Formats: sequence, C-alpha cells, structure tokens
Amino acid sequence: MNQHRTWTMLQHLGEEEHLAGAVTPPIVQTSLFVMPDVATFREAMSGQFDRTDVYSRISNPNMAQVEVKVAALEGTDHARVFSSGMAAISAAILSCTKAGAHVVADETVYGPTQEFLRDYLPRFGVETTFVDAREVQNVTNAFRSNTTLLYLESPGSLLFRLQDLTALCDFAHGQGAMVAMDNSYSAGIFQQPAKFGVDIVVHSATKYLCGHSDVVAGALACSKEHYSKIMVGEVALLGGALPPFPSWLMLRGMRTLGLRMNQAQLVGNHMAAYLRQHDRVMVVNHVGEDHPQANLYRKQMSGSASLLSFELDGVTEHIVETFCDALQIFQMGVSWGGFESLVVPINLKLPSWSESKWIIRLYCGLEDPADLVADVDQALKKAYA
Repeated sequence: MNQHRTWTMLQHLGEEEHLAGAVTPPIVQTSLFVMPDVATFREAMSGQFDRTDVYSRISNPNMAQVEVKVAALEGTDHARVFSSGMAAISAAILSCTKAGAHVVADETVYGPTQEFLRDYLPRFGVETTFVDAREVQNVTNAFRSNTTLLYLESPGSLLFRLQDLTALCDFAHGQGAMVAMDNSYSAGIFQQPAKFGVDIVVHSATKYLCGHSDVVAGALACSKEHYSKIMVGEVALLGGALPPFPSWLMLRGMRTLGLRMNQAQLVGNHMAAYLRQHDRVMVVNHVGEDHPQANLYRKQMSGSASLLSFELDGVTEHIVETFCDALQIFQMGVSWGGFESLVVPINLKLPSWSESKWIIRLYCGLEDPADLVADVDQALKKAYA
C-alpha cells in the first residue's frame, strides 16, 4: 500500500456506514449487547470470537473500527486493540509459550518487556535468553530444542539497532518457533514486519498510533489462525480489551497518523544532523541513511521517525543532569509519540556490555524543528559551561 492510499485508508476503512449521517462515529458506551431472540443469541455466542458483538470485554464497534485499520497498516488478517502496550505484548508472548518453553529476545527490547520475560515468566517455568540480535549467529546460538518464540524490536527504542527480519524469521520458522516484534517506532507507516515473516506485530499504541498523549493503548496484528487462538485465550481470559472511549480516541489519532509520521521524519532527521556536527556529541543513535546498518534500513523500512538518543563527550552524571534540567521545550518524561517533545537520561547496561554508559534519549514532537534544535543547543552550552 503506497503512502497516499494509506492515508485514505486511515480516514475511511471500517467506517463505511454513517449513523444518522454523522461523519464521526458515535461512542458505543455499553458493556453488553442484547439479542432479539434465543436463536440469534445462540448464533452470536457460537461466533463471538469472529466479529459479532456480545460483550465489550471481547469486542465493541469502536474497537472494530481501529482494528481493521491496524490490520490494513500491518498487512495482516486481523488486529486486536488492548488497554495498554504491555497488555498487547504480554498477550502475544503468552500465546506462544507454556511451562517449559524458552524464549530468545533481543537485548534492547522495551524495558517492561524485558522485565516480563526475565522476572515474571520464570515463575511459570518459561526462560528467556537475551542476545544482540543484530548478528543472526547470536540468535541461532541461543536457540534450544524448547525455544518457541523469538521476540524482536527493530529498531529498538533506546539504541535504535535493527535486526535482519527475513533471515531471523526464516531461521526461527525452520526451528518451529514463532516470531513476534514490537513495531511501535514505525507505527505501520515506515515498516510492515509481516512482509518479512514476522508472525505477531505488537504496538504500544499510546505512542504514534494515538499520538495525542491522552490515551494508553496497545495493538496486536497477526494471521487469522493465531488471532483465533489469542481471542479464545489471552483476550477472553485476561480481560485487557481497550474500552469504547479510548478506542474512539485512538481512531481520532489514527486519522492524522500519516501527516504526523511525515513530520516526525522531518524533525528527527533535522535534529540528528545537528547533533552529528556538534563537537560535544560523540555518538548519535538515529535510524536513517547514516545508520551503521543503512543497507538493512533501506531493505526493511521506508522512513525514520523522531525518536533518537546520543552520547556526550567526557560525560558524567552531573553533565547529563545539567543538560536535561537546562532544556526549556523538551520536558522530562517517559513515553513518546505525542505532540510534546520529551527527554530521558538513561544509565544503560546491556547483558553484552561490561559496564553501563549514559545515553540521553530525545523525542522530538510537533514543535518547530528550529526551536527544538535551539533548545538543545543552549542546554549543551550550559552543561559544558
């Protein structure tokens, strides 16, 4: 799907009927749906995991409108929206594991995902090995006979490393394992992992998909077969469905997704170019033509967004804190993908590193790019004064 057709799809797909002529769908704020007779009720109950609305813990018209758009973005059969990104991520992982299973995951995946894999799942007999998945050999070496899932995030949201999706999916599938991937960074606009063999695509929809910093949501996209499995398992039993009003807000956000991602690419490239020429900046971690894995970027992605990180010269905790505190437009806060620019200082330690290092992550929002660069520039001057 080309860019302009994607933008058109985001406006209309799943909204072909207009109640009372209203261009904006109503919020179906109900917990359950009633039936006119026993026969209809029985039919609905037997097919409730298809698209018949019975109970809003399972499905709701507002959910359906965003789910059909997410599935179209990712090029999958179905999609499901959840009450948070972690609800979607944990549902994906649980659907591919059981007691005695083993997971291989990239070492830079989202922090709470690491905690879920490393600290929570072992109580149910599931182990995880974290590797630098930039090298396919690291993944193949980590696989065991009981490995059922390879979990990726490309690019990651701290160091923005890429993984070779085709090579890794081919290997994992050859071993009988599923592949899940966090695609929050690309939002289905700049990358569609299912094209390269990824079985389950997950999103923290709180980020770019919703885009206004007023909704916490998650999404999962996959094949019809796996969708049916998740619906009768993790969706029906764990109760993480996205309620009607947040689903409606997510729909609102997705209408401007194409425009916002184009702006994200513009401002992200602008900030990365500024940082690369600054004599106090040693490393810039940003996806694009200057990325160390540029060939893989061109193969798998069609654009880059406005989340990046960098390392400073002679960095100390004092320099990092002085820089962050001196920022005026960038606000201190987790998450990203909304209208506002954000900064987070991170003392990062990966399993493959012998020691930690300070990185500063910037999310560039919808402010003027020149103003954002000027803000970073004045803060760097104060940090090194």
